[in-house]
Amino acid sequence: MPQVTRRAILAAAAASGTVALTGRSALASEDQTPPDLSGKAILLTGCSSGFGRLSAELFARSGAQVFATMRNTPRPEGEELRQLASDEKLDLHVIEIDVLDDAMVAAGVGEAERIAGRGLDVLVNNAGIGITGPVEVQDMEATRLAFDTNVFGYQRLTRAVLPGMRARKQGHIFAISSQLGRVMVPYAGHYSATKFALEAMFEQLAYELVPHNVGVTVIEPGGYPTKVWVNRNRYSKALKDRADPIHKDGYRQAVATMGQEDGSGRSADPMDIPRAMARVMAMPKGQRPVRLPVSAGSIPQAAINEVCARTQVDWLGNSPFGPMVRAVHNV
Repeated sequence: MPQVTRRAILAAAAASGTVALTGRSALASEDQTPPDLSGKAILLTGCSSGFGRLSAELFARSGAQVFATMRNTPRPEGEELRQLASDEKLDLHVIEIDVLDDAMVAAGVGEAERIAGRGLDVLVNNAGIGITGPVEVQDMEATRLAFDTNVFGYQRLTRAVLPGMRARKQGHIFAISSQLGRVMVPYAGHYSATKFALEAMFEQLAYELVPHNVGVTVIEPGGYPTKVWVNRNRYSKALKDRADPIHKDGYRQAVATMGQEDGSGRSADPMDIPRAMARVMAMPKGQRPVRLPVSAGSIPQAAINEVCARTQVDWLGNSPFGPMVRAVHNV
């Protein structure tokens, strides 16, 4: 049997439309100048920190009209963004949206569309949480919160923006997933389960939106040093403190580390993610990838992405769904 090399995997992934950006040197070799995003109205969730905050700043500085959303406003992070917009004369608006709240999602998207004067061009579904620990230890409170934020929250925002996008026959939706949306590690709670769910949901959505000229890209980041570690520790410690010993006793070593994760040793540049999304926005329609791994290290999901894309095309490529499937996978 011929040896399957990393080069061969990446070549196959590129051929199937599942583009990969990997390695600090590979990213550094590309032009880091962001493309001109003038004329685009972009709404992002989870902008108080991390990828959301960095993306809002980059997109606004690149000429876009940006709607940076976060929950629990007023808050210092929101005021910082407003001050930044004023100082740099950016078209950046801070809107309160808690992705768990149906009414707030509808109102926030409505406000953004009112300011833009039309439907939005881009949605970045970014707000998410992680709660670590063994699956057995995840009580229903933790399970509901993880799925409500990481899956149902994405669904709420997507449904809110799509009527405006479909009416204009244009738009693009990003879903921030993870390497762990395709592979998994023990004791990571329901994080992989929620990300696996959104991977399926947004690939299906990509097929269904082909007739409406609306694109979808699932971003699959590797590990980056963002505030996600601080928030994850808070949720995980609360779960550990309230969990029943009958469930914790079977995993004492794993439970002991819950709430004590440290992402400080990660040196990858979180700007990789907003830069990657900006480059996708600048690509011609019909060439934008449905999945985009972005990592400063390995991309263990590359082979899975390639096999899944090939399977979808082989299975449905000649069916009535073929035109949609082939369009998404660029074949």
